[in-house]
Amino acid sequence: MTDAHDPAQNKAMLAKAETLVEALPYLQRYAGQTFVVKYGGHAMGDPDLAHDFAEDVVLLKAVGINPVVVHGGGPQIGAMLGKLGVESRFVDGLRVTDKATAEVAEMVLSGAINKEIVRWIAGAGGKAIGISGKDGGLVTARKLQRTTRDPGSNIEQAVDLGFVGEPRAVDTKVIKTISDAGMIPVIAPIAVGEDGETYNINADTMAGAIAAALGAARLFLLTDVAGVLDKGGKLLTDLKPRDIAALQADGTISGGMIPKLETCIHAVEAGCEA
Repeated sequence: MTDAHDPAQNKAMLAKAETLVEALPYLQRYAGQTFVVKYGGHAMGDPDLAHDFAEDVVLLKAVGINPVVVHGGGPQIGAMLGKLGVESRFVDGLRVTDKATAEVAEMVLSGAINKEIVRWIAGAGGKAIGISGKDGGLVTARKLQRTTRDPGSNIEQAVDLGFVGEPRAVDTKVIKTISDAGMIPVIAPIAVGEDGETYNINADTMAGAIAAALGAARLFLLTDVAGVLDKGGKLLTDLKPRDIAALQADGTISGGMIPKLETCIHAVEAGCEA
């Protein structure tokens, strides 16, 4: 219940109203189109931000845009593995995933985080359905192949990431069915491979593949970092694919930023405006 005599609350409501007025032409421009929003596990830690995120997604749906949420959960998976005494290892920002880790990832992503986001959206007045890439044949995965270069010998070597996959095919029918019913799809990055195994997919990669398959107008990657920084710590606001390749080669881009930027390149090449 709103307290009309709370100055702080009134100020916040006024600021939000002003923001909506400024955003109206933008929202009208994209009416009827699809926005894919990747909601990062690091961005979920603040309850106030989670509330604001849910309200914004519900607003997009209310003004005629079709939001599709793809979520991560790396920190939450790491915390659960820590409780179980399992140490996490990463290669280029991707978690090396054995069978037991894959089961924990599915439990955390599909069983806990996915339903929590659905609850947030319901609390903000919207309707959402939580699914994973397994449901309705949404995503067919294949084992992700990675190589790393030994710094001493400069020899490139294959790295076995275990049950880490990448989308091979995306069937958008289940997403469109949910959206057409007036609801918001919330998707966990878990999928079945062609070999029948369950694969954990990087959420940025999953979001990009879904955005490309849907022909989404926009792809948003929400995270707790400001963006891509140069070696001096300055934010880079405009990047082209050739710039990204150069920054990765000289070590400016590393870790979890690599799959994010690979996703952005894929989405733009598939027709996303940004």
